[in-house]
Amino acid sequence: MTEDVRILSPCGMLGYGFPESSFLRGMEEAPHGIVVDAGSTDAGPHKLGAGVSIVSRRAAKKDLEIIITNGLRKKIPIIIGSAGGAGARRHVEWTLEIIDEILAEAQLKATTAVIWADIPDKDVLNACQQGKIKPLSPNVKELNEAVIEETNGIVAQMGHEPIVEALKNGSDIIVCGRAYDPSPFAAIGIFFQKDAGLSYHLGKILECGALCAEPGTTKDCILGIIKNHSFTVKSLNPSRKCSSISVAAHTFYEKEHPYILHGPGFTLDLGECKFKELDGGEVEVTNSKFIRNEKYYIKLEGARQVAFRTCVIAGIRDPILLENLAEIERSVEQQVRDYYPEIAHDDFTLNFYNYGMNAVLGKKETEPFHGHEVGVLLEVAGKTQELANTICATARSTLLHFGHENRKSTAGNLAFPFAPSDVEFGPVYEFSVYHLMEVDENPFKIEYRRMPDAILI
Repeated sequence: MTEDVRILSPCGMLGYGFPESSFLRGMEEAPHGIVVDAGSTDAGPHKLGAGVSIVSRRAAKKDLEIIITNGLRKKIPIIIGSAGGAGARRHVEWTLEIIDEILAEAQLKATTAVIWADIPDKDVLNACQQGKIKPLSPNVKELNEAVIEETNGIVAQMGHEPIVEALKNGSDIIVCGRAYDPSPFAAIGIFFQKDAGLSYHLGKILECGALCAEPGTTKDCILGIIKNHSFTVKSLNPSRKCSSISVAAHTFYEKEHPYILHGPGFTLDLGECKFKELDGGEVEVTNSKFIRNEKYYIKLEGARQVAFRTCVIAGIRDPILLENLAEIERSVEQQVRDYYPEIAHDDFTLNFYNYGMNAVLGKKETEPFHGHEVGVLLEVAGKTQELANTICATARSTLLHFGHENRKSTAGNLAFPFAPSDVEFGPVYEFSVYHLMEVDENPFKIEYRRMPDAILI
């Protein structure tokens, strides 16, 4: 068994960027693996539904060039989790194209394992019929055949198991479809026979890059070291350091329970963890507990198109208008709906977000408005793009010239920062699949490729 296992996390999201100097300091530590998360559902269902990435191609390539050229030359395994943003086939293929390009330009070759996370509709439907699928929360609707057919592909979050298999088969680069965020990091520790609880807890921290340091950021590198009975975390940038508070605080990050964390087929209990500061801004963590669940559930994610969106942004500085803005906006919506009686009420939604007044908390806002100006975001979601454009244009012109009480100027109520004022945002998606599915065997298929050559079957 390897005494210490070192894992280098370049950044919190592939394409966010990181100082190359920090990465090279990490390389001096002779890491056993370089692991980077590339996906998230934080921004909602659009990336999955539209099949687009979270970051630009240029940004992803810039990060991958540093990671791949340094990692391959030192024969250090490279793992990419949730490739391309949402981890569906289109996102993974987008990532593979970039990797191929980098390898060709650097005249390097690599055995690449591609772990697909796409789950066939028929498998999901069969699981539904067998009662093996349940909503992730009470707010999620039940699945049925119609919803599955409307969904633009379904992915599942993989655990560490297929990644460990790819490591055992000598892969240089492992490109994962949708993955449970800590799993690619935990796979390194588990591959080297380290404790699964420590491996997953460290993965939970490393997935966000240097966000666990002070000052925290996702745009810098961090190093995790798994020992036999503990793990340590340290910054690779002299301008940052880890403290017991910063690492413990990140343990609470993005969790529904303070110390219980649910993953694919397991529960992580962090209730008895200890955080100890060592010399040099390094923090030691102990007592992370991995509990294997009786049933193995994986999280399913899928999106379907529900509307088209058009928006306009404008500024308001008239104190008389601001005094009654919410009431005036309600009147504007009513005028728009009265003008189009032939359009069904449910064919579009019209929303005003008053930034500087209550746009963030909406009706839950408790602070009274004290400002002198507000930025208004007018959003319309309609059944078609033409309908969304039409309603947005009518609502914008109605508010622009609305004759509110005590109005002194007729020149216009809104200041537009740019033209054209109305912007088409295109299709709108919702999570139609956000469920847990019980599985009896690994549903994640692995392909091995000698890149940039042909697929090895």
